[in-house]
Amino acid sequence: MPLTVADLMSKMPKAFLPEKAPGLDAVIQFKFTGAEAGDWFAAIKDGKCTTEQGAHPSPKMTLSADSSDYVKVFTGELDGMQAFMQGKIKLAGDLNLAMKLMTMFKIR
Repeated sequence: MPLTVADLMSKMPKAFLPEKAPGLDAVIQFKFTGAEAGDWFAAIKDGKCTTEQGAHPSPKMTLSADSSDYVKVFTGELDGMQAFMQGKIKLAGDLNLAMKLMTMFKIR
């Protein structure tokens, strides 16, 4: 059974590597289009990551992508940087945070 955005968002807290984000206090907004359109956000604070469905009033960074492309990036089928360069993933806000994002989570 293929992974869904909801599956990935529920797994994010367990995949979080707090040692890769010391002292980070940030909210990342995810805006998905396509088959699983919707808003989610991940809050990282005090060495923990939580995720919720919905829009956050003041995210530090926003990532917009087609839901199927995001699943492919998270499962390693699509390179995140390549997806960004091809315009499949759009970022707004703190781009340094975006660069760290891929290292803060244990993918797969």
